[in-house]
Amino acid sequence: VQLQAFGGGLVQAGDSLRLSCAASGRTFSNYDMGWFRQAAGKEREFVAGISRRGATKNYADSVKGRFTISRDNAKGTVDLQMNSLKYEDTAIYYCAAATGLSNYARSANYAYWGQGTLVTVSS
Repeated sequence: VQLQAFGGGLVQAGDSLRLSCAASGRTFSNYDMGWFRQAAGKEREFVAGISRRGATKNYADSVKGRFTISRDNAKGTVDLQMNSLKYEDTAIYYCAAATGLSNYARSANYAYWGQGTLVTVSS
């Protein structure tokens, strides 16, 4: 499956931004999906994950209550709604796909990755 993330940009602290990831090539509903991010000089970290049908959602503690992951299997998209953005949310955001996930937070479990979209939050 091919993934393309978009929607990043420059926003101010407290603003909202919605990222989207479009999948193509294979049946989207067969994949669990995740969002990860990587800030400059830091390792890639888990942000949010969602199961194939959307019944299960997981979030990193740092984004709980502020970010919401959702998916539309008919459109082949997974979105990340980011509210109350903070300076420390600045990073390149990646969407990823996997099958049969038990641990959404482990990046090595994901076989397919998008190219990333940059989110910059000014303080």
